[in-house]
Amino acid sequence: MPSFKEMLVLRSTYREAVVEHLFLGQLLPLYWRVKPRRPIEVSKPLVDDAGYDLILEVPGIVRHVQLKSSLRTSKTRQQNVHERLAEKPSGCVVWITHDNDFNIGPFRWFGKDPGVPLPCLSAFKHAKAPRGNAQGERPIRPSLYEVPRSAFEEMDRIEDVCRRLFGNSHCAPAVETSASESPPR
Repeated sequence: MPSFKEMLVLRSTYREAVVEHLFLGQLLPLYWRVKPRRPIEVSKPLVDDAGYDLILEVPGIVRHVQLKSSLRTSKTRQQNVHERLAEKPSGCVVWITHDNDFNIGPFRWFGKDPGVPLPCLSAFKHAKAPRGNAQGERPIRPSLYEVPRSAFEEMDRIEDVCRRLFGNSHCAPAVETSASESPPR
């Protein structure tokens, strides 16, 4: 039977879908608490070839978001970012870390304020193909850039990610519930 780490590779598309759902499952209620009459609209591109996985829209703000994920213990040093994401007025990358039980966070953010494009990607190295060709060379992928971990802003809480996506007025603080407020069983 494959190990957990081997399954992360073998079932990477499934893992990415789980992480995306968990991310949205935490983000959407935060916004709902502040703006229940105008919740976040979530769209997905039909084809994943433009550098983003989600389009998140709130009144006056449209975010094209690329999601990346890795285990918290991963030694991943960079993420590949597509040049077309930089063409979007509010493109950004959210790098989600998780543990073996899929508890998500902390997060890493690469982007600017709503309405401001990504930082210039040409400052970073072009990414190489993951596998070598017949000669063993890994060709350059001219539309992808390696953005190092150091270029990402680290965030512990989903509330911080929400504020970076939509601004301070759009996201509620975390709600702490005490034992006395818990629903009856």
